[in-house]
Amino acid sequence: MNVIALIAGLLSGIIGAMGLGGGAVLIIYLTVFTKTPQLEAQGINLLFFIPIGLIAVIIYAVKKKIKWKITLPIALGGLIGAVLGITVTNFIGGDFTAYVFGAFLIILGIKEIFFTKSRS
Repeated sequence: MNVIALIAGLLSGIIGAMGLGGGAVLIIYLTVFTKTPQLEAQGINLLFFIPIGLIAVIIYAVKKKIKWKITLPIALGGLIGAVLGITVTNFIGGDFTAYVFGAFLIILGIKEIFFTKSRS
């Protein structure tokens, strides 16, 4: 078993279950360390998070931490957005998608470093 793969999966699962976007860790691992093409990495990431998301939803629902009246319309919008995103990605290709993903991570990192207020 590849130790780096195990660590990447563990970190992705922990971060994803916390609702913090563990997919970024998994996609970076797949594209950088295993040279998986961007679109395949995205597909693996989505498949990876089905069981993790299901477990997280069950745990949060049992703890009554989910506001269903807010969540269900957002989930519907997310499903529609996923279909549109897949359609657009098929036209623009994986290379451009990788650049967009990288740019998004850089912008998000800059925002977090310079523009996030302290919560302490």
